[in-house]
Amino acid sequence: MTDLKQLEVWFVTGSQDLYGEQTLRQVAAHSQEIAASLHAADIPVSVVFKPTVKSPEEIYAICAEANASSKCIGLIAWMHTFSPAKMWIRGLKILHKPLLHLHTQFNRDIPWGEIDMDFMNLNQSAHGDREFGFIMSRMRLNRKVVVGHWQDPVVIAKINAWARAAAGWNDWQGARFVRFGDNMRYVAVTDGDKVEAEMQFGFSVNTHGIGDLVKVIDAVSDADVDTLVQEYFDTYTVMASLKKEGSQYASLRDAARIELGLEYFLKDGNYKGYSDTFEDLHGMKQLPGIASQRMMGKGYGFAGEGDWKTAALVRAMKVMGQGMPGGNSFMEDYTYHFDPANPLVLGSHMLEICESIASHTPNVEIHPLGIGGKEDPVRLVFNSAAGPAINASVVDMGNRFRLLVNEVEAIVPIAELPKLPVARVLWKPYPNMHDGCAAWILAGGAHHTCYSQNLTAEHMEDFADIAGIEYVRIGKNTDLYQLKNELRWSEVYYK
Repeated sequence: MTDLKQLEVWFVTGSQDLYGEQTLRQVAAHSQEIAASLHAADIPVSVVFKPTVKSPEEIYAICAEANASSKCIGLIAWMHTFSPAKMWIRGLKILHKPLLHLHTQFNRDIPWGEIDMDFMNLNQSAHGDREFGFIMSRMRLNRKVVVGHWQDPVVIAKINAWARAAAGWNDWQGARFVRFGDNMRYVAVTDGDKVEAEMQFGFSVNTHGIGDLVKVIDAVSDADVDTLVQEYFDTYTVMASLKKEGSQYASLRDAARIELGLEYFLKDGNYKGYSDTFEDLHGMKQLPGIASQRMMGKGYGFAGEGDWKTAALVRAMKVMGQGMPGGNSFMEDYTYHFDPANPLVLGSHMLEICESIASHTPNVEIHPLGIGGKEDPVRLVFNSAAGPAINASVVDMGNRFRLLVNEVEAIVPIAELPKLPVARVLWKPYPNMHDGCAAWILAGGAHHTCYSQNLTAEHMEDFADIAGIEYVRIGKNTDLYQLKNELRWSEVYYK
């Protein structure tokens, strides 16, 4: 994935010519200091100072320049003084990059004993930003508003979240995802309108027959397979039957050949993720298990059963979470523990959970898979770490896309799972098992998600706002009565 520091958000300060050169020099100096401080702070992308804009022409020019820049992923706008908002209309009309409105001021405190009208003339953010806010509301523009002093850690954390969401959105623009085979037969939620998705999200999804992938897999050299198999031995704990002297060593080599073929295919096609389905494996010896797990570990998006929306979301969330502790993975709510004293969800999939969420060194194992009709697949088996997490899902509601997020708390498994040969995670959904699951179902949430240990609901809300799609959050304070009303109101809004 791209180094996030190679991406830029531009710090743009608004003013006007009314104040004179001396004031404008102070505005520029303050803006440079704030931009430099944010650049050095805990923000994953580069914050780049841009000269103060003071006229409709300058505003239009900076917006056009931002649109044309491949490095710029968004603007942070601040009105140090008063910047008449009609000057911003033409520029904001053409701006296609995400926008954060930072409602701050250079000084943290009022200098009680020294404040005079010169100070008041220079430091007008308290009402200058209200003028700017009005025009964006009047134009119905999505943006994030962050309020507070620019050195406040809370403010920096909010900018950080938005910058990560903007990076994920930027990664989607022009991205290519491939489906090997079609959607799983008769399944509704994993399907959707790929044309509308490309118009809304900026990424394309196209299908290749499984034979196209098999051709690449079959061309992988034995030397490359030898190298990857050795990497398995060096990285993981490999079960005895898969070792060189073991009875199923050939299956490990087959799995390595599939992984290499997948990686070659994706790199050659400039794809950022893919989906497959166990119903379409003609020519493959086994369902890609360890291959898909490790490809996600390398940053690719993945989802099973033709679920291209989740594959794209996994990729975006991996970009957003880059450099943060914890991981992001394709996930599925698989089965429940309905103990009244300790209700839990067991999340897993047939094979494909990303090793980035593992709590320990995974085991490489091989076991029968009673679906797909192929040879026993090799997979990584592990438990996931405990801690706060989220599940996120994009669904096609027919007239719009909806992003759902459920905040959860992962826990250490309460018992051994010796006969469950897949990666897994246990969690408690918020606000509780009954209402959390009911809320998800009422909102039409998919059974596939991206499970994240490092992103929060704030990251995903920022992402939904940038994408211009509906956002539904299920968290500690969710009330089913209120949620059902919100869903009804959304139906009216989007019609």
